[in-house]
Amino acid sequence: MKSKKLTPRFIGPYQILRKIGLVAYQISLPPFLSNLHNVFHVTQLKKYISDPSDVIIPNTVQLKDNFTYETMPVQITNRRIKQLRGKQISLVKVIWNEDTGDAT
Repeated sequence: MKSKKLTPRFIGPYQILRKIGLVAYQISLPPFLSNLHNVFHVTQLKKYISDPSDVIIPNTVQLKDNFTYETMPVQITNRRIKQLRGKQISLVKVIWNEDTGDAT
């Protein structure tokens, strides 16, 4: 299940090893990200501001090679049918098996 809307845009924090040129930094990546190049342009980096709700502990999420992960639905809380251009589309509100507690 892919949803770019709900995927984290930044992961980390990671230690900066050194500055390379005027606009790039080499960072220390964990082993599960070893297939990534460890030099990033400053526009791809973001200053980390500590917030416990933003931290994803790598051991609790099993990432695939394409950096996606699977999650299982716990409960379907609402269903309805929507008409769109003469077609019927099922809309389902689901509680997912995640720590956020949000239903989408």
